Amino acid sequence: MKVMKEKLKIKVSIADRVYPMTVFPEQEEGLRVATQKINKVIKHFEDNYAVRDKQDVLAMSALQFASKVEQMQIEENDVHDEIEQRLIDLDEKLVNYIDY
Repeated sequence: MKVMKEKLKIKVSIADRVYPMTVFPEQEEGLRVATQKINKVIKHFEDNYAVRDKQDVLAMSALQFASKVEQMQIEENDVHDEIEQRLIDLDEKLVNYIDY
């Protein structure tokens, strides 16, 4: 029998708008931290650039977060490629050693 987890009803505020959400308890902290980061980036753009339209600020914030995710994926793929090449090289050395 599957145990149903109770969901929480929370409200988060992004760019002076309140969004009600229903989440699992283990998701709450992550959502609240993400909300704080989004609001911090929005404030940074509002304070440092001549952007007054909330939609523009939200678009710029979304672009910043999305580009960070994409960059992390690119870097992760580079690391995987490097590890794969090292394993191939190690395998070749082992084969040469065994055949010797």
